[in-house]
Formats: sequence, structure tokens, C-alpha cells
Amino acid sequence: MKVNQLVDVIRVAGTITVETGLHIGGSQDVMEISGLDNPIIKNPVNAEPYIPGSSLKGRMRSLAEWHYGELPTDGEVTKPDLREEAVVHKVFGVPASKADEPAYRRGPTRLIVRDAPLAEKSRTEFVQFGRPLVEVKSENSINRLSSMANPRPIERVLPGVEFDLELLFRVFDIDGDNGAADRKLFDEVVLLALALVQADALGGGGSRGCGKVRFKLQKSDKTGSGPLTLPNLFGDNHEEQGGNAA
Repeated sequence: MKVNQLVDVIRVAGTITVETGLHIGGSQDVMEISGLDNPIIKNPVNAEPYIPGSSLKGRMRSLAEWHYGELPTDGEVTKPDLREEAVVHKVFGVPASKADEPAYRRGPTRLIVRDAPLAEKSRTEFVQFGRPLVEVKSENSINRLSSMANPRPIERVLPGVEFDLELLFRVFDIDGDNGAADRKLFDEVVLLALALVQADALGGGGSRGCGKVRFKLQKSDKTGSGPLTLPNLFGDNHEEQGGNAA
């Protein structure tokens, strides 16, 4: 297989809307008595929450690996499935430590996921009008024998907050196909991975109600631009996958 040249870049832009409290963990910059143990990640310049590109891309990759049965044999992210017929590594990339593998010569990482900052709409609706962007949710783990509670407050972005999303997908000519194989990867891996995130959860605490998000997206490339609809994972009449187009 010969990767000849970059023939196009597909841009996906839009919003991520938080539907249930979102927790993507950050670090405690200052240790305080009675301080919060589980803060969310925030922009150090303006203290606004954001979604790291690494968090979204990692979740997309994990769910895609589960879907296609391409999980690392021992779970290590540095040991992806590099078979020729495997598709996930072609989209999300191959570790530099695998530079001697044939997979490393199948072209560079196709997918770029930017950090998603707070959308201007939410900055206006929440910040300027004094509405909180985050909450502290109190959770408990309870000993099954003694019934002793172990409180664990976590910080979450509130439902309704929106973030600006941008993804770029590089399309390469492979063996003279003018990008056909990579465009197929975009449809079958990238869009599917976004749909899986929307159907699953982003960030921590997904099994406890956190991290439900919805995408509203536009796609543009050298052929034009328009609304982007994600694959329907639940059947034609299920509303969860509707309304993706901007």
C-alpha cells in the first residue's frame, strides 16, 4: 500500500450540548481544607470549563475499538490492533514506538480533535447573567454490611451548557484511489464513533447518570458543505439520533 498525497481535509464543526452533568476530571491547583476532591478540568486563563480534545478522541477510539473488535490484547493503549484489515488505528493513529511496523507506513493519523471551549452562547447565557456553569453533586458509596456512608462530592458541568467542537479528518490518496478509502473510513469509523459517544457517555460517571451529550454538526470539504447526520444506532424512529444536523 502506497500513500501518495494529501488530497482533502474534511472539517466537522458544531456544538456539544451537555444533557446530563458532565465530569471530566482536572487537577487541584491549590490544596484547601474541605476542598473539592473531584474538580472538573478548567481553562487556567479564565477558569471556564472545556472539553479536552484528548478526552473526546480517547472516548471515540475506545468505543470504536469495542465496536470493531479491535481492542488491544492486554488493554494497553500503546498496543493497538495493527492488522491490515483493522480500521481504528488508520483513523486514530499508531504510536511512534511502532514506527517499524507496516501499519506505521499506512499514513499518518487521519483524525484531529481540537479542545472544545465554552461556546459564546453559553458564555452569554450563563456567565454574563450570573447563572452557574457547574454544580457540586454529592454522591455516597454505602458499605453493604455496616451501612456506613462514604460521601464523595464531584464537580459537574450543568445540563444546557454548550461547547464549540471542531474535528479535522485528513484524506490521503492511497494507491491512486483519490481518497476513496479514507472517505469510507470517515463514514464508517469517525461518524460511527461520534454516534457511539452520543449513545453512551463522555467523561466520568457515565453509569451513574453523568456525561450524556448531544452533537449538532456541519461538515465541509472541497466538494462543499452542509448539515451532518450521525448514524442511527437505535432504529429509524428513535429520537436520540435525530436532530444532529445544524
